[in-house]
Amino acid sequence: MNAVWKSWVAGAALLLSAGWMAQAQASLPDFAELVEDTSPAVVNISTRQHQKAGRQAGMVPGMPDLEGLPPIFREFFERSIPQVPPQQRRPQEREAQSLGSGFIISADGYVLTNNHVVEGADEIIVRLSDRSELEAELVGTDPRTDVALLKVKGNDLPYVKLGSSSELKVGEWVVAIGSPFGFDYSVTAGIVSAKGRSLPNENYVPFIQTDVAINPGNSGGPLFNLDGEVVGINSQIFTRSGGFMGLSFAIPVDVAMEVADQLKAQGKVSRGWLGVVIQEVNKDLAESFGLDKPAGALIAQVMPDGPAAKGGLRDGDIILRFNGKEIVRSGDLPHAVGRVKPGTSASVEVVRQGKRQQLQVTVGSLPDEGEALVAQAGGQEKRSNRLGVVVSELTADQRSNLDLKRGVVISEVTDGPAAVIGLRPGDVITHLNNSAIDSVKTFAEVVDELPKNRTVSMRVIRQGHASFITFKLAE
Repeated sequence: MNAVWKSWVAGAALLLSAGWMAQAQASLPDFAELVEDTSPAVVNISTRQHQKAGRQAGMVPGMPDLEGLPPIFREFFERSIPQVPPQQRRPQEREAQSLGSGFIISADGYVLTNNHVVEGADEIIVRLSDRSELEAELVGTDPRTDVALLKVKGNDLPYVKLGSSSELKVGEWVVAIGSPFGFDYSVTAGIVSAKGRSLPNENYVPFIQTDVAINPGNSGGPLFNLDGEVVGINSQIFTRSGGFMGLSFAIPVDVAMEVADQLKAQGKVSRGWLGVVIQEVNKDLAESFGLDKPAGALIAQVMPDGPAAKGGLRDGDIILRFNGKEIVRSGDLPHAVGRVKPGTSASVEVVRQGKRQQLQVTVGSLPDEGEALVAQAGGQEKRSNRLGVVVSELTADQRSNLDLKRGVVISEVTDGPAAVIGLRPGDVITHLNNSAIDSVKTFAEVVDELPKNRTVSMRVIRQGHASFITFKLAE
């Protein structure tokens, strides 16, 4: 009887397990129809870039490349190879190719891809799913978002349906189609891991993070939702090996289409700009500025005569909302500002000295890349203090070079709190414990009144770049 009972239990367990597996399999999406419908609009992109060969341009054509040999052997062989007379020499070119992906967004042949797929190309070839090849014209690129718009000649071309990345939810299934390592029309699937990701040196794209397998060659390809709509452009991966490691990033299609529309209309992209240097608000900074929890973007520096300065924003303001959008992290601000048309008036909610204020700022146009604030600081010793620094007044030249109206410059750092928090000679202190520092006297008075065992903030300018730091004075 016991053996019969065990057999019945085992059978029941097997049936339950099989039923659970069948139910689980039934709940998984079937991507076959989606891929069949959308893949004709996905394209492979190859480029050719003609690079001039350097040192062997005067040698006989067809001779082997000697660049990889050790110098002593290379020099020996070069002496042995007959040289072409200067009047008969022709510059040699080497052809470089790259492979990427893209997708057609209109029946008349507009194609979206990544800027880094076509950057520097002399010729761009778009290959369709039927293996036909079309030469593409580069309409325009936007390196800041890594988006490029191409145009091929054709009528009634297959094109994708565009979705809304703003409606995408974390945990939702997504599908990528592309050409990883040159394997055309490879399909991978996964889920949305996160939204609004800020990556280093990528200030204007709130990336979609997924666990979809993306590898070199997938760049520029579409990311689909289960309705077969494009919600992103696969752009970057996080890797230590050069291959997929579970972290992939896509440009939201809403951002990409805003860029594409501007490229189509005017060949370039203009985006909003405030003219501020910002930093993250951590727990200590939140405490020092009177916030209940870390939130917003802390203005470390307001650019002189910029939109923020003209709108009344100040160093030390914490922006909590911009144009109706909540700023949870500092990285949210560039995304929000960049999408505002220059010349538009925007509302800004800030915390200033513990109180909330509403300001109106006319958004400016983002300057060209490469513009930077360059400055140097120096000075003569005037007075020491309990922080362990020797400070002096800013000279007229320093005020002019740094474009500052206030502050004191550190000429020496002795043992004490200043050394612990990393202050250096040449640093300029403009604010301390939420008080503006306009002289050595003011600085000394504020230092004397600093509380003990409580987080204190300090605004420091180093080599033209401003940031807030925090510290505590022990008993």
